[in-house]
Amino acid sequence: MATSKPTATSKPALSKPATSKPVTPKSAPKLADFLCFAIYSANLAYGRAYKPILDPLGLTYTQYIALVALWEEDNQTVSQLGERMFLESNTLTPILKKLESLGYLRRRRDTDDERVVRVSLTEAGRKLRERAAQRNLVKASGFPPEDFVRLQKEVVRLRDNLLKATKGNEES
Repeated sequence: MATSKPTATSKPALSKPATSKPVTPKSAPKLADFLCFAIYSANLAYGRAYKPILDPLGLTYTQYIALVALWEEDNQTVSQLGERMFLESNTLTPILKKLESLGYLRRRRDTDDERVVRVSLTEAGRKLRERAAQRNLVKASGFPPEDFVRLQKEVVRLRDNLLKATKGNEES
């Protein structure tokens, strides 16, 4: 079977249809037009807003979220915790090691399967919940509580839809 070689005059296989309009500086999307950038930059703003709340507790935002997930359901595997936090185990492990060194949790091998590492709160980790319980940014967001809850649900729906849409791409 013969294959044809591209020539200097042939169009690339992924070229846009001839009917598409060229992108001009005026028609090009601006950074502020990207929803993904709005969410990304809001995430950065959340990190900054949580810093003065979490610094007195000696925690980073990601460490705090790991503890919140464990307060919700203690004695999880690293894999389960990673799935809940949308983190790979190689990203989560240093966070858990730090929390363990602070005395807030304990990591141990599962007795039924040595390959599995379980994470559970210590007494200090459970007590930290009381100090951190009232710390949130609903007021700082500028949204009435009902709007804040609605926005949070919409962002979760967006995340879930995007994950669903990309699931097939990961399996290829």
